Amino acid sequence: MMTDVLPQTMTAIEIRTPGAPDVLTPVSRPMPPLGADDVLVRVRAAGVNRPDLMQRQGKYPPPPGASDIPGLEVAGEVAAVGAQVARWHVGDRVMALVAGGGYAEYCAVPSPQCLPIPMGLSVEEAAAMPETFFTVWTNVFERGRLARGETLLVHGGTSGIGTTAIQLGRVFGARVFATAGSASKCAACERLGAERAINYKTDDFVEVIKEITGGKGVDVIVDMVGGDYLPRNLDALAIDGRLVQISFLKGSHVELNLNPLMRKRLTLTGSTLRPRTPAEKGVIARALEEQVWPHVASGEVRPVIHATFPLRDAPLAHTELERGQHVGKIVLTV
Repeated sequence: MMTDVLPQTMTAIEIRTPGAPDVLTPVSRPMPPLGADDVLVRVRAAGVNRPDLMQRQGKYPPPPGASDIPGLEVAGEVAAVGAQVARWHVGDRVMALVAGGGYAEYCAVPSPQCLPIPMGLSVEEAAAMPETFFTVWTNVFERGRLARGETLLVHGGTSGIGTTAIQLGRVFGARVFATAGSASKCAACERLGAERAINYKTDDFVEVIKEITGGKGVDVIVDMVGGDYLPRNLDALAIDGRLVQISFLKGSHVELNLNPLMRKRLTLTGSTLRPRTPAEKGVIARALEEQVWPHVASGEVRPVIHATFPLRDAPLAHTELERGQHVGKIVLTV
């Protein structure tokens, strides 16, 4: 149900052809179609994530039915609602997880995937949250079953996922450790709540973890590296430990020795978020709103933003993310 006069076209960022950041091109596109259970968001900011880089390179196509416009998270105001939408109204401040279409002035979102923007949060901070918070909640707490008093190791502690996992692990009562690639990044992890951050370029994280846990190892590891990290992760896990795989920057094809898996009763799990149904994503959204949003509203948990770029400068945002020097998220402003 359209309640305001809306334009017929919008500016969006198109992937002209698979390639380097400069293939990202501003274009005029028709407004996205609005389904009966959709919310049309007037995008004020959109998060930039590694899957966007992979999509730009032609390595991560959008799922069937999703927009070919990149961008997996947005924040702004509701501009229109579908006929079956009851909760959201024109003018509501929302953030949302999307399967594509975020790099644009408007984005149609299945209503279950929307969340209210907590009071005191800027729209840029809100846009930096959905992809990482949905990912961390479903992987670390649901699949990884992290409980109060347990230990968590976060690889890539200064990434968007890492900064979120450190904060949520801490606020829910876990001892948190992290890995990062420089002394300054390690310091950033510790400021966010990591008890110890390990420079993986100078130290063996397995040895350090065993030392600081008295030889026990950690209960949960969240890993986005894959490749040769797999056997080392298994070595660093405690009895009944859980390894949660969310990406594989060093490769997805690995050789697995089943002996430590069986001997230590380990669980190896992982998941992807983008192909899930709106109903499945809605369940995660409601869990976040109930369990995590109070900690965001109180200021205990806050998204970390490294830099913002205007929408038309999406190539610069991708270049910055690929440099790997960021702490936290990169956000496009519309």
